[in-house]
Amino acid sequence: MRGKKRNPPEFSKKIFIGVSIVNLFVLIFACIMIWRTMDLTPLSYLIPAAAAEMATATGFYYNKAKMENQIKLKKLYGDKYIPDEDIGNQNSQV
Repeated sequence: MRGKKRNPPEFSKKIFIGVSIVNLFVLIFACIMIWRTMDLTPLSYLIPAAAAEMATATGFYYNKAKMENQIKLKKLYGDKYIPDEDIGNQNSQV
């Protein structure tokens, strides 16, 4: 394993990890400030904003992974590969 070169992580994975870390820090910061100030108004602003950013990043990341997997499966199986979306269409035409 010493001579084996590791590929650097993909840029989308770096973005996803970065957004996850920022989301975690925002949640921890919000909880600490709520505890110190005894004020719950940050719950209505900070946490939903961070959660929306995380949901968007997760959706785009999984959609990208889905497309990449379809390309890999198409290369592996050739004409025998049928994407999930097409399976429902074939069953309704039978």
